[in-house]
Amino acid sequence: MRKKRTEPVSISSGFVLHENEYVLLSFHGDTKRAVSILNTDELIQSLEEIKKRKEMELPRLLRPYFEEIDMKNRAVLVFGSRGVGKTTFLLNRFRDRRMLYLSADNPLVATTDLWSIASTAFVRGYEGIIVDEAHYARDWSVHLKAIYDAYPTKLIIASDSSSLILRQGIADLSRRFSRVRIPLMSLREYIYLRDGALLPLLSPFALDSSVVKEIMGSTNVLAAFEEYLDRGFRPSYLEWDYKEQIEHIIEKTIHGDVPFFVPQISDIHFRLMSAVLGFLAISKVPTLNIERMCREWGIGKRKLYELLSVMDATGIIRIIFKENDNRTFSKGEKIFFGDPSFYSIGSKNTGTRREAYVAEAFEDAGSRVFACPDERNGDFLINETLVEVGGKNKKKKHADFVIRDDTDVPHLNCIPMWILGFQY
Repeated sequence: MRKKRTEPVSISSGFVLHENEYVLLSFHGDTKRAVSILNTDELIQSLEEIKKRKEMELPRLLRPYFEEIDMKNRAVLVFGSRGVGKTTFLLNRFRDRRMLYLSADNPLVATTDLWSIASTAFVRGYEGIIVDEAHYARDWSVHLKAIYDAYPTKLIIASDSSSLILRQGIADLSRRFSRVRIPLMSLREYIYLRDGALLPLLSPFALDSSVVKEIMGSTNVLAAFEEYLDRGFRPSYLEWDYKEQIEHIIEKTIHGDVPFFVPQISDIHFRLMSAVLGFLAISKVPTLNIERMCREWGIGKRKLYELLSVMDATGIIRIIFKENDNRTFSKGEKIFFGDPSFYSIGSKNTGTRREAYVAEAFEDAGSRVFACPDERNGDFLINETLVEVGGKNKKKKHADFVIRDDTDVPHLNCIPMWILGFQY
């Protein structure tokens, strides 16, 4: 028996839509013009062609970190700052499986919903669906939950710039999805992508002198470290001008990601976030005067704290708190750029960049990083280890270790800063 068709839906200019069809609209001035009508099958075919083109452009060398990522759950959120390689990772990981890939910010995808795309794909035999830039999809959390519940054998993989999207979704979505975070690139990975040489790992507080010697004999590690600090935290440095990339990442994150997590955002908030970044670029003291900023910009403290929290979660800035700081609203003790290479396009504030890198390197390697309870004793508490950060003449104070740049060889409790880049 033939399936009964749904009633056609009329739209302007005489177009009629039937089941599994949608219209792609183009806007020119005040004129709404129907460009083409595609059914869901045609959309999936277009998405498959996009995926194949992307797969053809995958680089020969991929971040070694990708090999360490375990994805056992059938529903996974992959998150991390823009440009760290989330799309590359997903396309490569599922290259040999029949997965439908789509980016939710694609105008084609915006014309329909995730449920329609996924259900049609699964009927066609796809093993699962990969939704890149998930928060751009209309009612994304409702649809992902429905897909998860209705298709218990299918893979549902989503990616976004922050795990905050699981908090923004419906209440029980977070327990369905496991989380995989992709950090910024390490110095070890940078050297691998640049030279093709995969050097061994190091644990900064338990150094193996033979491994240090091997690394130093394999490359000019200090020169590589300086390059890395300027442009090496994202694999996309190989593709086009790094300064332009950073500016694009900041712009896209502020205007494309932050508004999703911050309700009632306005132009003044965008300008305030830009002002925060401008201040951090030149300030020798990595913190903000909250009262003064609120007064000058005419906004409440709650809104400013909210903006800072989301900027931290999306990787634009990195807020370092003191241990046991459980305040709902707090600016933390130190605020850095999330990516230390951001300092390279500004004033190159060496002292602040040193601290920003130490915080980034340890946090991205999985350590808990806190501001030192008493700055007279050190700068950071890394798990339970107290460290001081500075140049090659920096004294240890009362810290367990001093981390120095401009030096290549570890000595006693002094650790060369480049060693932090070999933790993953």
